[in-house]
Amino acid sequence: MVAATKFQSSYHYGFIDEATKKEIRRKTLKAVCIPGYQVPYSSPEMPISRGWGTGGLHLTLTLIGKSDVLKIIDQGSDASVNACHLRRFVQMMADCAVTFDTAQATIIQSRHRVPEEILTNRQILVLQVPQPEVLRGVERFEARTRQMHGEADYSKIWVSLYEAYVRFGATMRGSGYPIKVNRRYITTPSPIPRWDTPNLSMAHCLYLFGAGREKRIQAIPPHTPVEPLEFEDVKFRVEEFAGIRCSVSGESRAFMDEIFNGEGHRRHVINDSNFLDKLTSGERPPQRVFVNS
Repeated sequence: MVAATKFQSSYHYGFIDEATKKEIRRKTLKAVCIPGYQVPYSSPEMPISRGWGTGGLHLTLTLIGKSDVLKIIDQGSDASVNACHLRRFVQMMADCAVTFDTAQATIIQSRHRVPEEILTNRQILVLQVPQPEVLRGVERFEARTRQMHGEADYSKIWVSLYEAYVRFGATMRGSGYPIKVNRRYITTPSPIPRWDTPNLSMAHCLYLFGAGREKRIQAIPPHTPVEPLEFEDVKFRVEEFAGIRCSVSGESRAFMDEIFNGEGHRRHVINDSNFLDKLTSGERPPQRVFVNS
């Protein structure tokens, strides 16, 4: 504890200096005011490599206070190496409480998953984003993508979805499925599975997306309509787990991980570790489940 206090005293609270925090907060407020819009920001250096969650750390360390309770998850797990190290760093620099319990957290930083449990209006979910530009796969020039967003010209995205459907019989977007935010901007919700996409729409919590390498911040404010792109005759569909149950809890309505043992046998386990712990202990947290039509 003495060593941690000494370490904190040599840095600004939350590691980032006050001028940079002020700039990131202004850009975050702009992102909240224009849902789905990519707001450029300074993306200061952090003690981790870009691409390992710097964008999420910028937002978390800028917003966090000593009264906050922090939860960090990596692909649904609280115990992965990435989650453990980021949690330890933020706790050391901000002297805040940490938790594994989704319901207790006020700030949740996540990579590649939205918690199964419904979040409330007192919570902020910060997502780490590797590539915020949804048009990058169809247009390589940054100046051109900026113009296309300004003109709401998303024809190339629709063409790419149509071509994939004609060739493969499906849109072939396993994660980061393109969404339209507040009926205006088409964006990517980071590499979350399609299962999580419906939870973004009309949510009670604030969603923030930080891309440190690309220097962009996006936001989906509470009670904002979010629509996954779909055709009139080809509807958006989440991952199918029909007939599959978690081998630990017996639950069937959650996003599952497929696990193989050394003998080639497979089983399924709920991806969200905290949600699984609550189910096995007899709790039934509030959960939003989207059913394919």
